[in-house]
Amino acid sequence: MTTVIAIGTKKGLWLATSQDRKTYTLSEPHFLNLEVPSVAIDTRGPTPRILAGINDWHWGPTVVHSDDLGATWSEPEHGAITFPEDTGAALARVWHLHPDTADRPGVVWAGCEPISVWKSTDGGEGFELNRGLWDHPHRPEWGEGFGGAAAHTIVPNPLDDQTVHIAMSTGGVYRTRDGGSTWEAKNRGISAGFLPGEEPEFGQCVHRITADAANPERLYAQNHGGVYRTDDGGDRWTDIGNGLPADFGFTFLAHPRTADTAWTLPLRADYQRIPPGGRLSLYRTTDAGTTWTEQHTGLPENEFNVVLRDAADIDLAREDGTAGLYFGTRGGEVYASNDEGESFLQVADRLPDVLSVRAASLG
Repeated sequence: MTTVIAIGTKKGLWLATSQDRKTYTLSEPHFLNLEVPSVAIDTRGPTPRILAGINDWHWGPTVVHSDDLGATWSEPEHGAITFPEDTGAALARVWHLHPDTADRPGVVWAGCEPISVWKSTDGGEGFELNRGLWDHPHRPEWGEGFGGAAAHTIVPNPLDDQTVHIAMSTGGVYRTRDGGSTWEAKNRGISAGFLPGEEPEFGQCVHRITADAANPERLYAQNHGGVYRTDDGGDRWTDIGNGLPADFGFTFLAHPRTADTAWTLPLRADYQRIPPGGRLSLYRTTDAGTTWTEQHTGLPENEFNVVLRDAADIDLAREDGTAGLYFGTRGGEVYASNDEGESFLQVADRLPDVLSVRAASLG
């Protein structure tokens, strides 16, 4: 079994590989000096495919892919993601790439800037704009997060191919029940302290969402202030941040197999944006957010860099179903755990700012 970690940074893409999940070999950089804000590893085909959303400062942003673990890369001649002429828009950044479930081969989702959702049915060779979201009446009021306007999370429902949840900064959580023809804002219960009114319909700066392993209608959200759970597909969210040292953060990971188990990485809000007290730790819940346990073994005592929303991932790292956790910091440090966060080891250090991390265990 080979573990591959794709590490997208401010100045290129690195691949870390390991046969024992204890020692990793780091590749030479791919796309050196190009920003790589999104990566994905698609393991559904006969060979794994690595996808990367890159920002070429001369040719513009696009999606490239490799079917030989980075030995060669392919790029569609006319660009994988191109806005239709009638939109008057141009692609600024590919924030998020997400292969769908195993029983939907070829389907890959992309979340982009300007705020938009795209779907590929050919493994990421080409993408089609979702017009239902693009033409949404809320669009003129969607804003930009600190890093730019982003549709940054896409969560397809594994039991119902007509249901998809997305999150954007800023705008909040939206849900479709009809395959993307129409979308509804689903933010009831999520705070937006920077907006007037106690509970706006939309406009929240949700940083990340993820779905529970056992129930796709149970989702977790890391908000710009607040950690939340919904048990009804987003119709109502409740605060589950009690017990965490801070309720700000960017990333959230749900166990791919075990119900009610998830991780968040708290940061001190709002302008500091550092691990509380400079102590970098993940916090795990095994009861859907009722309680939280700190996981710190192997992580530094003094760390003042942020872990960004797409710079963390989880996979089934061992044959017994134990999950592996992986994340990188803006200081260029990358960490991995093969025991569900009980201990961490350092995979890489002194890389450029880590923007995106994805991992997969390959047979």
